[in-house]
Amino acid sequence: MKLFVSEGNPHCLKVLAALEVTGVQCDVQYVNHEEKVVPFLSRPARPALLLPSGQHLFSSNAICRYLFEVKGNETSELCSQWLEWEATELQPALLQALYMAVLQGKGAEVSTVLQGPLNVLDQSLSKGTVPYLTGEAVSLADVVLWAALYPVLSDSSLALSEHKSVKAWFDQVAAMQSCQSAAQKVLQGKGLQGMKSYMQRQPAPQSSQCKAAQPCNNSPAEGEEGERVVSVEEMEAATLTWSRGLDSTVPADRQHPILPQEGKRNILVTSALPYVNNVPHLGNIIGCVLSADVFSRYGRLRGWNLLYVCGTDEYGTATENKAREEGLTPQQICDKYHAVHSSIYKWFQIDFDFFGRTTTEKQTEIAQDIFWKLHKHDFLVEDTVEQLRCENCQRFLADRFVEGSCPHCNYAEARGDQCDKCGRLINAVELRDPQCKVCRQTPVIRSSKHLFLDLPKLESQLEQWLDKSTGAGDWTANAKQITRSWLRDGLKPRCITRDLQWGTPVPHPDFDKKVFYVWFDAPIGYLSITANYTDKWEKWWKNPQQVELYNFMAKDNVPFHSVVFPCSLLGAQDNYTLVNHLVATEYLNYEDTKFSKSRGVGVFGDMAKDTGIPSDVWRFYLLYVRPEGQDSAFSWSDMAMKNNSELLNNLGNFINRAGMFVTKFFEGCVPVMELQQEDKKLLALVGWELQQYTQLMDKVKIRDALKHILNISRHGNQYIQVNEPWKKIKGGDTERQRAGTVTGVSVNVACLLSVMLLPYMPSVSQTIRDQLNAPQSCINTMLQGSGTFVCALTAGHRIGTVSPLFQKLEADQIESLKKRFGGQQPTLGSAASSHPAAVPAPAAPVEVATVNGVDPEKAKQLTQAVAEQGDKVRALKTQKADKAVITAEVAKLLDLKKQLALAEGKSPEPAPQKGKKK
Repeated sequence: MKLFVSEGNPHCLKVLAALEVTGVQCDVQYVNHEEKVVPFLSRPARPALLLPSGQHLFSSNAICRYLFEVKGNETSELCSQWLEWEATELQPALLQALYMAVLQGKGAEVSTVLQGPLNVLDQSLSKGTVPYLTGEAVSLADVVLWAALYPVLSDSSLALSEHKSVKAWFDQVAAMQSCQSAAQKVLQGKGLQGMKSYMQRQPAPQSSQCKAAQPCNNSPAEGEEGERVVSVEEMEAATLTWSRGLDSTVPADRQHPILPQEGKRNILVTSALPYVNNVPHLGNIIGCVLSADVFSRYGRLRGWNLLYVCGTDEYGTATENKAREEGLTPQQICDKYHAVHSSIYKWFQIDFDFFGRTTTEKQTEIAQDIFWKLHKHDFLVEDTVEQLRCENCQRFLADRFVEGSCPHCNYAEARGDQCDKCGRLINAVELRDPQCKVCRQTPVIRSSKHLFLDLPKLESQLEQWLDKSTGAGDWTANAKQITRSWLRDGLKPRCITRDLQWGTPVPHPDFDKKVFYVWFDAPIGYLSITANYTDKWEKWWKNPQQVELYNFMAKDNVPFHSVVFPCSLLGAQDNYTLVNHLVATEYLNYEDTKFSKSRGVGVFGDMAKDTGIPSDVWRFYLLYVRPEGQDSAFSWSDMAMKNNSELLNNLGNFINRAGMFVTKFFEGCVPVMELQQEDKKLLALVGWELQQYTQLMDKVKIRDALKHILNISRHGNQYIQVNEPWKKIKGGDTERQRAGTVTGVSVNVACLLSVMLLPYMPSVSQTIRDQLNAPQSCINTMLQGSGTFVCALTAGHRIGTVSPLFQKLEADQIESLKKRFGGQQPTLGSAASSHPAAVPAPAAPVEVATVNGVDPEKAKQLTQAVAEQGDKVRALKTQKADKAVITAEVAKLLDLKKQLALAEGKSPEPAPQKGKKK
């Protein structure tokens, strides 16, 4: 074994202490912070342990656990809990404390930051009857927590008088010669200052935390701390990087099919398959496809060999229900809504390599193959289940085909799987007065034989794999917590068959009238969609040695991706690629409530493009409030404020000014730049922000990374404001030269921003590069390594035509949109209410409706339609659209008003206007 460590890295202190305490024989190699030792990672990872098998561990806690277990010290449940607490609770506080002490000189404030975690630790130690965290002897937990706290607690300026139990424990562990030796090797006796070089390469921690009980909409750019202090060495390093210029190679176009390549970082990205029968709302879009799209675009910029696949999940009860509601066959419903989904994602600029669907022959072939392998290896069991059966329809009723009174709260219209009023999960046979939703007859209870995946039999395999995957990969905290809660109670067999017609058929002769349950079948869609993309799909899905798999989803999908689906693949024993990085968001709410298609509350994907707001602005705001860590909320007023402040006044203002100075003062050509200390300082600041951006994006911290883009434009605006090139251009030669340097540096910063923006706002990114006439090679140069800010637009480079990038969102426009999406707007397919009629007929279009007499319901729909059409006409007039287009839309508005008058029982002709002079 070989252990790679760096001086000044606190995580390396953990592993060296574990190595010393356990006495494991291992070759230790010291390398610098930038050196790559794990070949398939784009970022330097330290510490890293090269195992005899050739595999790498590069999580400090995973390495420590491995070293202890090699010596026969099994990790107890209590020890695992301490390690989880250290990673999720202690480390964020420590990072902030170290950042303040090492880089900001605020050592006196460290005790305040650590007060909470130290209280927890002190209370636990004081209540215990043993000297260490898990027993009478030093354990893995003691070594990891001691090493994590050592850089801070060993500093004499931090008093531990309030935490006597922590002090006694800390001093006891610190007295061990092995721990003293590890600390000396990492910090070289320099204390906190020995960590400065390491800390300068770390992302800045968030200075303000959101309250846990509330949705978090804190801006990633708000709460900025004072300007970072830049050293002379950093300035010189940034200047050297700047002078290197662009890489001469131009990024190649994607060649399909994309397949794994030897020696490259091969990334497979999936986003949770959206149900075909629902139009996705903004929360669905940010939770799955948009987050995955941003990461995929970023990965391609980094030069990774990346494939991004997704598609519609088309089988199951929900589709049968929707088909009955709309009077179509399930296949027709799937065809209709697959096209709707495709159109929505295209408008949002989601750049799939392939967007498929699950109703394919490949799905049947692969799902049935996995089924037979599970059957062969004895991981399937039979059991009898009590279900409701409608004798009139001659079928067992799936959960969503039955409703009745909730056994918990007596709500009269509870579904067979859950009550919408009290939120409790329900077994359909527990419903009082159940009714078949198709024919409204009372069903009876009958027994049905089903097949179950034997999860308890696979549990030990699953836990071994999870330890490795969560230790080495970038799993979000909620994904780890949800998975652990499933395992904590012990796994139970899970049914994989259903009594339905619309689904992948079960190939077993004893179950030939059944189909696979959607949560066994749907994740296999990732494989079948890839198989429809390339017949060499197994190079991605049966190649765990070469492929890293990222799954993107909302938190409600976690257990199926971290437990159920991995167990299916583990049980198949066919060398399947399992998830390495599970990225789950929390929920995005709408204003102060939830999205509801049936109630007309919230913006759904097919409506966003009708607001007149460009898709890039939608992307920006959704990513700005991306629910990383806890729920957040979409807010119209907040969206307007962020558009007007961050996009228009900050980002757009800087880029436009930089370009306009080149055009106005230097005839469209980038001037000669002679760098002074102030310019070098800006290069260093921008280079540091770029480095934070790449580190956060590598870790899929998409919302946090956006902060650093906006920070750069803020630095740029301040730089321009201080140097006033519009004044200096009117002065003598020295001042004119200074104006040229400031303009040239600024326009190069704008070029960098265009590349960093590409994953977030692809159209705006392209527009900036077009306006600057930026060389294509800037795309693959700027994000090399940990970020490379070079001079891309050299003296003499001619830029294009510069124009504003963003428009202000006006208060009245936002108020109108807020009312429009506040409830009950008529929408395509809005028959998807929770409680439809027994056999609904397709609704007639509003435009051709004719009503004799008063029709309140029709009037209500037409009132909303008139309001929407009025908004559309006003928007076209504001945009000064073609007169013929405006005339046509005005005609539609007048026609709708006539229909509304009829529905209200009024004359469709306008009343004569009294008293108006001719």
